[in-house]
Amino acid sequence: FWYYWGGLSLFFFVVQVVSGILLLLYYRPGPEAYDSVRVITYEIEFGWLIRSAHSWSANLMVFCVFVHMFSVFFMKAYRPPREFGWWTGLALLGMTMLFGFSGYLLPMDELAYFATKIGLEIPKTMPGMASIIENLVQGGPEVTGITIARFFALHVVVLPLVFIGVLTVHLSLVVYHGNAVPPSEAQKPSSERHTIPFFPNFFMKDLAMWLIALNVLALLASVYPWQLGPPADPLASAPMGIHPEWYFMSQFQALKVFGRMLPGAAGEFAGIGMFTIGGLLWALIPLYDRDSKLARRARIATWFGLLAVIGLIGLTIMGYWEVYGAAGH
Repeated sequence: FWYYWGGLSLFFFVVQVVSGILLLLYYRPGPEAYDSVRVITYEIEFGWLIRSAHSWSANLMVFCVFVHMFSVFFMKAYRPPREFGWWTGLALLGMTMLFGFSGYLLPMDELAYFATKIGLEIPKTMPGMASIIENLVQGGPEVTGITIARFFALHVVVLPLVFIGVLTVHLSLVVYHGNAVPPSEAQKPSSERHTIPFFPNFFMKDLAMWLIALNVLALLASVYPWQLGPPADPLASAPMGIHPEWYFMSQFQALKVFGRMLPGAAGEFAGIGMFTIGGLLWALIPLYDRDSKLARRARIATWFGLLAVIGLIGLTIMGYWEVYGAAGH
């Protein structure tokens, strides 16, 4: 079951590419961004379906990449000689989330504008980052049409080129080293392990999972089409309940928690520091847990992974509860 999630991540990336190319036929970055998305959603025949498929597949891709990462972690598939596969996978996860963040602004509706604005305010608390964000990312002190143009270039040109290059390396490493087996299976003699040939047996099962994923995507996109809110008004105040997408909610909530504990920018800086240190430890785990013979290190790594899962899920639930639950929605 856990071996399917890498292929599912690849499937949703293919959907992203195909649906993104179709959206490019009508989308116009800059001041006309909102109107072009409105035309796609309400006037172009089946435009709403393509946009919904693109948005839903983006969320499903992030979910699959997270599940894939944690399954690799708990099966100890980061151990040598697969440590570079682990690091390229983390790079793909980071770029996937950056895909989501850069694409979120492109419709330029009210929710996208204020959520992006809040997201860009977070790294500004770090020393020296404010000028970099304003000059390089935003193109000015505020989020404007220039920001959309820069996010658009990042979303459809820069990130895809880098992503495909890293993905090629990642898949090449998987082919070269083969799939890792769980520690419980690795301890058995080769003759007693439960295995199946990759082609055609596992390949056909992988295609079946792709077909299931396509049906799930079609159901979500058609029954729950992606909505377009009112156009962004930079002069208006941020509406109640503005929050980032679910895959950034844990970081967002951690900053709020630390902000209550420490005054001013110190709280946000502490929250960013916590996630930075945790991310470094997560990335360097292949250098710590290198061999199945080191049972104590393996147990510590497993507990670290469980703590990460519980922390991410707990902070995400807490964040949504504060946004919706406490208000009675």
